[in-house]
Amino acid sequence: MTTVNTKYKSAPLTLPLIISALLFSTAACSNQSGLSTNTDYKEPKTSATKSPANADKPEFTTKTVATFDEPWAMTALPKMNNKAPKFLVTQKTGELFIVDTATGAKTAVTGIPNVAYGGQGGLGDITLAPDFATSNNVYISYAEAGTGSDSNKFGAKVIKAKLSGMNTSTPSLQGITPIWQQVPKVTGQGHYSHRLLFSPDGQYLYISSGERQKKDPAQDMSMNLGKIIRLNADGSVPKDNPFVNNSNKIASQFWTMGNRNVLGMAFDKKGKLWVNEMGPKNGDEFNLIEKGKNYGWPLVSNGSDYSGAPIPDHDTRPEFEEPKITWTPVISPSSMTIYSSGTHNDFPAWEGDFLIGGLSSKALVVVSTDNDTASERYRYDMGERIRSVLAVDGQVWVLEDESDSKLLQLLPK
Repeated sequence: MTTVNTKYKSAPLTLPLIISALLFSTAACSNQSGLSTNTDYKEPKTSATKSPANADKPEFTTKTVATFDEPWAMTALPKMNNKAPKFLVTQKTGELFIVDTATGAKTAVTGIPNVAYGGQGGLGDITLAPDFATSNNVYISYAEAGTGSDSNKFGAKVIKAKLSGMNTSTPSLQGITPIWQQVPKVTGQGHYSHRLLFSPDGQYLYISSGERQKKDPAQDMSMNLGKIIRLNADGSVPKDNPFVNNSNKIASQFWTMGNRNVLGMAFDKKGKLWVNEMGPKNGDEFNLIEKGKNYGWPLVSNGSDYSGAPIPDHDTRPEFEEPKITWTPVISPSSMTIYSSGTHNDFPAWEGDFLIGGLSSKALVVVSTDNDTASERYRYDMGERIRSVLAVDGQVWVLEDESDSKLLQLLPK
């Protein structure tokens, strides 16, 4: 395991940024009842194995493509005739846009379901169906409000829909089909997670399901909160899921458990699934996800509770999977993408590395992996909270967080 500590130095990461990460990490880690400014934390046992100040660190400038209000996720549409890519971009408030990265033009997509906007909730992730080239289907996650006895309760939901009129001025979602939802709906509007990712072969849909700031559901086999879910593309349960023979049908969805708030997921070139996860107060994590494993939340964490109460470290409970990297101070990780060269090769030094957006850290963090180990390689001060990162065909885009946020293309120097 690699642990990044307070003595960690990075040329672009200035002292004010470190102080900001300490003081405001709770906003990113979603203590909805109020912000904590207690900066006490456990001393890490080791330091980073690689310095982000390496001499070969690539540098870049940024180009503004478009602006958004509270964007959350983006994905690329298939490229046409070597033209600049078009993206699908979601906004938490319930809007979906097709964005031409060549011109910055944004076209609104209609037919979006009603979303429960507030706190960390709203319109969430979007990804293309594996057969998008023929079906035009997309998968979308969002926060949904309950009704009846579930009034004033909320949960994440995933749908499949056809993106119709994609190359017209009036695109829309058609034929919406429910795929999955969090059970049960609960009070509060934090830790939905609801990140979507298809396996490299296109057969399985992985969904990160946050524990909704309730802690205990992450270890509860009767709830699908605090888990990573694995389904077939139609929402059915694969027969080889680790808990498929459990008498509780909810548990058959689980791929892993003991997860807190997974906001980034990506497969490496060997087909291994890696995720980033927000810790409580300190102790953000980078984890290798393996079938049937328990990652320990809330029984262990390399952070501490917002109340100041200590939580046992991972190494005190070897039955739980230990993170490959923990960050103290936090980076508040958001989305994650893996860099691979293609038609373009803007950043050859990043080949095979994971690019992670940082919220409270206002950073782009580059992480490398080697079989089952990982380490932070580079860190870039972006000056703004980074909500989403996307590598496409050897080029890289980042999306800032909150209102008046820029979609930026990174251009190598």
